[in-house]
Amino acid sequence: MPTVPPAPVSPAPVLPELVAFLDGLPEPHILVDEHYRVVAANPAYRAQFGRQSPVVGRRCHEVSHGIAVPCDQAGESCPMARARQSGQRERVLHLHHTPGGEAYVNIELTPLADGAGRRAWFVEKMEPLRVAGTEERAHGLIGRSPAFQQMLELVARVGPSQASVLLLGESGTGKELVARAVHDASPRAARPLVVVDCASLPDTLFESELFGHEKGAYTGAHAAKPGLVEAASGGTLFLDEVGDIPLAMQVKLLRLLESGTYRRVGSTELRRADVRVVSATHRDLVAMVADGRFREDLYYRLSTFPIVLPPLRERPEDVPLLARSLLARVAPGRSLSLGTDALARLQQHPFPGNVRELRNVLERASLLCDGDTVDAATIDRALAVASPRHAAPRAPAAAPGWPHDTPGSPDDAGQALSSLKQAEAQALREALRRHHGSREALAAELGISVRTLYRKLRALDDAG
Repeated sequence: MPTVPPAPVSPAPVLPELVAFLDGLPEPHILVDEHYRVVAANPAYRAQFGRQSPVVGRRCHEVSHGIAVPCDQAGESCPMARARQSGQRERVLHLHHTPGGEAYVNIELTPLADGAGRRAWFVEKMEPLRVAGTEERAHGLIGRSPAFQQMLELVARVGPSQASVLLLGESGTGKELVARAVHDASPRAARPLVVVDCASLPDTLFESELFGHEKGAYTGAHAAKPGLVEAASGGTLFLDEVGDIPLAMQVKLLRLLESGTYRRVGSTELRRADVRVVSATHRDLVAMVADGRFREDLYYRLSTFPIVLPPLRERPEDVPLLARSLLARVAPGRSLSLGTDALARLQQHPFPGNVRELRNVLERASLLCDGDTVDAATIDRALAVASPRHAAPRAPAAAPGWPHDTPGSPDDAGQALSSLKQAEAQALREALRRHHGSREALAAELGISVRTLYRKLRALDDAG
């Protein structure tokens, strides 16, 4: 007798109790079968992601991405494929098509077994990540490149936790924006985010500014003053340029991180701090630890969860998105647009100053443009008046524990940069010699921020 092939196993019917349970959840949820078909969508999903066309009966990748194949066949991470392999809940960050445009969405997928123990159903919980976007009107972080999305997924994972975060990246990559994103993605979002600019605080005032002081603690302390740690109570303390913290202060910061306690200057009272610490630096802290300029124990306390911010040259596809958004900010009230040739010219530039340099170029271009469209010639003029120290791209600084494949600069470019740095240092020494006003006035005279001035002065001290 001929062999009769076994009949295909039909999935178990969807239990109405399960659908009713999903309907009662406040977060957007859908129920998907093993063939990617959406079999149920709760009211929260329909209200937030609903479309004019029905969702139930369509495949999830068609609904969320507008593609005909599963995500893992289109270059993205598929939570269902990962859950099939691991047999447990999986989380991914996806860029979804929504009625309001593209939006980053956190997906948490949980496999459910039928009566035979087979994973027949998958519950997807969706939570929009509002700290980033791909539109010109987006607030906060903007991008869609793979390097940007990898960084953003780490932000999404660590944000809801209490872990200390160390942001590593070159100057101008947007470390303060990422710190804000970590804060906004946390349960502390309703409380303050307090920025401590470690590079601009003199050694003598660092402890007082951070921890506060009592009346009479030192000459000029006419009244008690709370510090920035107290100002950040219940929220996030962002230590920008943490590599510039004096060694003598590092041990006191370590005590705060280890015990959650501190003392005001001039007080014996032990105070308790309720803060989450996010720090950032463009320096190689591992090298500083090896040189004895940074405490190893403090480094490990700060770097519970390190995140490397990609330089702009590693995300050229994000330049048009960033450029349009920045142009609207630097030229408010004008209907300026960027021509196709201008965008192409911007994408060709290495931007050693990263997003900060891009903003400066666009602001110059807006001042040089008399019409409504910025063209490539205007961009070239804006680039031509850039600082001479950006004439040759610098090699990216290697972040500790995070290898880079980008090769270093050639010898001649390195020598040129060294000469430029020496000339810049000599010019700064000359400006210091002839200037007798405040540091703020000197920064204004040099056309740089006060924070940048303090950083350059510290570099002069280090060089002797």
